Amino acid sequence: MGCCGSSLRSWVHAEKPPGPRRPAPPPPPPHRPSFSLKAQKAAPPPPAARGEEEQEVPVLAEFLLAELRAATDGFAAGNIVSESGEKAPNLVYRGRLRGASGGAAPRAIAVKKFAKHAWPDPKQFAEEAKGVGKLRHRRLANLIGYCCDGDERLLVAEFMSNDTLAKHLFHWENQTIEWAMRLRVAYCIAEALGYCSNEERSLYHDLNAYRVLFDENGDPRLSCFGLMKNSRDGKSYSTNLAYTPPEYLRNGRVTAESVIFSFGTVLLDLLSGKRIPPSHALDMIRSRNIQALMDSHLEGNYSTEEATTLVNLASQCLQYEPRDRPDIKKLVSILEPLQTKSEVPSYVMLGVPKPDEPSKAPPSPTPQPQHPLSPMGEACSRMDLTAIHQILVSMHYRDDEGSNELSFQEWTQQMRDMLDARKQGDFAFRDKDFKAAIDCYTQFVDVGTMVSPTVYARRSLCHLMCDQPDAALRDAMQAQCVYPDWPTAFYMQAVALSKLDMQSDATDMLNEASQLEEKRQKSARGP
Repeated sequence: MGCCGSSLRSWVHAEKPPGPRRPAPPPPPPHRPSFSLKAQKAAPPPPAARGEEEQEVPVLAEFLLAELRAATDGFAAGNIVSESGEKAPNLVYRGRLRGASGGAAPRAIAVKKFAKHAWPDPKQFAEEAKGVGKLRHRRLANLIGYCCDGDERLLVAEFMSNDTLAKHLFHWENQTIEWAMRLRVAYCIAEALGYCSNEERSLYHDLNAYRVLFDENGDPRLSCFGLMKNSRDGKSYSTNLAYTPPEYLRNGRVTAESVIFSFGTVLLDLLSGKRIPPSHALDMIRSRNIQALMDSHLEGNYSTEEATTLVNLASQCLQYEPRDRPDIKKLVSILEPLQTKSEVPSYVMLGVPKPDEPSKAPPSPTPQPQHPLSPMGEACSRMDLTAIHQILVSMHYRDDEGSNELSFQEWTQQMRDMLDARKQGDFAFRDKDFKAAIDCYTQFVDVGTMVSPTVYARRSLCHLMCDQPDAALRDAMQAQCVYPDWPTAFYMQAVALSKLDMQSDATDMLNEASQLEEKRQKSARGP
């Protein structure tokens, strides 16, 4: 029932509510990072991103495993998009998040599922993910979330719908990538690396043609997954040793210069249309056999001068000594003047369909509840938050009885501080200081010794009062996890879903809540 029983039913089902194992964010503020998946504008672009249009990218979120399982159809094999399929040690799945942006179409996502025990320390994994999640750039497939649940570690990124550079270079079907598009790819990836370097994330692990993705407009993006290693202590390179930076083979360390070497191998891919070991390519360059290096499928449709510039740049990147390689700023400065067809959309040069224009469908009539509603149900049906607040205040904590079992040791050591946080939250809630109530209730929840459906319901309303319906929905779902047959949990889900313009689901919640109330009343009356 609830979001577990509607079209969202797989979000929470069979998953325990987050306990103290979830890493708490660093103070201040004292509450968890925002769970918001509503599209929000990124911060003003840094100097490296000047001139780019502002994009709407969700803020970084911590996901429940149940959400990602539902989004990927149970991590179905048919949704695997990793280059090695099911044989890859860390699988990447395509998925769709329902209702992630206020009633708009489901958001397409890419979910990277790490091997068991790859990151044993959840706090370390979360901190790494948060560092990558701060990056926002139009040349990145941005990280929008992560998950630490038991031994499971997952990353969630924007999904790029037009495959990888490897697919378009090595396994194309209708047309190969034209020369100008190859130059655009090189420049865009250099821009992405430059931005990351400016943001002090200069290490990119295993840069190759599979890490370069194309979005719905055909524009090249660099996968954010390469900004984190595949495991805490694991290898940074999974490709053939022939393509690995020499210094990594010597000492196992990745440096900013190692990334430049890997960028050189991508330049070779763009020049030749196939995988050529750097040592072999350098031999061809030294012998001035550049024509043999070029992709024959281009059929000579490229500028010899531009090709020479790219060959020389690749040669510099692939130098044996790291100090002899150019820095990222030099790469950008050399590649920028080669962009000669900036007026042509990428999807045209890539040979992919034009992205669909969003259509405006007429609003559908709001479904009506099928059962008579209680005062709480009526207030939720008309989204009267003030009336809901009055009802929750009057209910106090009478529905929390029996939901906790505490040892004497837990009672004496933690209960006083925890109950004091809840008490302060209650005062703030009664006085309609909803932001303060969120902070205090979050302190109570984070301790994890007690779980209170009422606290989740109250914090859910606080989020609604602060115009955070996505966070409100999560709290209402957590209340249902703690107390599966509690009508209030379903009512609060209904309000949040209505705020997210998911009227059909909201009506389902109202109906389920009213049915639960009827069962309660019959049970109270007895046979």
